[in-house]
Amino acid sequence: MTDTTAPALDRRHVPADLPARIQHYIDGQFVDSVDGDTFDVLEPVSNEVYVQAAAGKKADIELAVAAARRAFTDGPWPKMLPRERSRILHRIADIVESRDARLAELESFDSGLPITQALGQARRAAENFRFFADLIVAQADDTFKVPGRQINYVNRKPIGVAGLITPWNTPFMLESWKLGPALATGNTVVLKPAEFTPLSASLWAEIFEEAGLPQGVFNLVHGLGEDAGDALVKHPDVPLISFTGESRTGQIIFGNAAPFLKGLSMELGGKSPAIVFADADLDAAVDATIFGVFSLNGERCTAGSRILVQRDVYDEFVERYGAQAKRVKVGYPHDPATEVGALVHPEHFEKVMGYVEIGKTEGRLIAGGGQPEGFEFGNFVAPTAFADVSPDARIFQEEIFGPVVAITPFDTDEEALALANNTKYGLAAYVWTNDLKRAHNFAQNIEAGMVWLNSNNVRDLRTPFGGVKASGLGHEGGYRSIDFYTDQQAVHITLGAVHNPTFGKQAAPAEPDLDDPDPR
Repeated sequence: MTDTTAPALDRRHVPADLPARIQHYIDGQFVDSVDGDTFDVLEPVSNEVYVQAAAGKKADIELAVAAARRAFTDGPWPKMLPRERSRILHRIADIVESRDARLAELESFDSGLPITQALGQARRAAENFRFFADLIVAQADDTFKVPGRQINYVNRKPIGVAGLITPWNTPFMLESWKLGPALATGNTVVLKPAEFTPLSASLWAEIFEEAGLPQGVFNLVHGLGEDAGDALVKHPDVPLISFTGESRTGQIIFGNAAPFLKGLSMELGGKSPAIVFADADLDAAVDATIFGVFSLNGERCTAGSRILVQRDVYDEFVERYGAQAKRVKVGYPHDPATEVGALVHPEHFEKVMGYVEIGKTEGRLIAGGGQPEGFEFGNFVAPTAFADVSPDARIFQEEIFGPVVAITPFDTDEEALALANNTKYGLAAYVWTNDLKRAHNFAQNIEAGMVWLNSNNVRDLRTPFGGVKASGLGHEGGYRSIDFYTDQQAVHITLGAVHNPTFGKQAAPAEPDLDDPDPR
């Protein structure tokens, strides 16, 4: 397909002070795997091994869960006042914010993300902690009163050990999205990060220690999903699992968690439509749909990877889109001018390039279609766009998770809605129109957990995040996260006479005989 011979790693692009190895972090200590096993971690520009990480298995998960369980049952964290936990979470946010450049440098090197986008994700990680630090203090629990009769109120209590399984796209930020609410609500955690990108996850331990998080509250186990992840899901002392990843893995987790009746929150795959009507602002729509699928290297679950365009403006849109897609700058991840960097791993690169070849048989190639000139090595893929794609095409139906987009025409609102809903996924959708009535009605009828109207992925952290159909189970974000990470206990108090019927009531006993010295 392409020349996959990697050039020698240019040491000028390697961050200073990389770790010599990546270890687990269990009960306040960096440790190797119980069996000493490791796995190679690749750098995506050259695909060279740059470090080895501890490969966790069941024994390592058991140690981590035991530490987290002790910290939950015997430690101070779950019993702290919300304000006390909030102060520590704010310190975490401050530390992350102060180290955003270093975090971005490591994340970009490890994942292939453009450095400017990695910097934005590092800052968002700090904001996630700050948001939940504020929310846990401001949270109000429900109280219901019937005057003179009863009061009913709700206690929220941390559940226990939260198992957090995170993906390799924007790993540090997505870890913060789970760690923030899990810790804010008083749980302890075991984090299993993606094996492709373990580098930035290892930074949490130092950050948490410096912020004053008690020992054992945070535990980290690296490893393969089928080993460490599987053991975490099946552990009887882990009552809830939050997972972000592909839908097939989500199905496996669902089945493995079922015997334990665990709480599950799963944000899974997506094949999100962007619908462009003839009355839309085409300049804004083209810019947004270019960014929506090519930012973060196309490795984003909410990517608008299917663009549906009304036939009146279809030809103009396709022409403008193809021309602009060709101008998107592919480059080294560390270069501030880069807009699309290298895909995360050669395994994923082969998957995406396979879809590019399939697309050449299913649509009209208008941009990209291979590796960009000058970058015929590593995991670089040119931003690729196909027009005239049929709704039954694989590149229309299947999640590619790379910088590849399918463009399809439609004539009527009804046809657009049918096309938008014509996949097994339902995570996000984007609608571009200046007709206010159409926009709201269309959003109501799209099978998606999130809809953006004339907007692109700008989201208030108070809103729910999650999908429908094969795109997920449950929602997190704002109070939905508080709901997921807490048990809700209803307490009922009677203020007046006790209102209950009497079963088995007996007749009044006979008067005692006062002459009887022992009337019992």
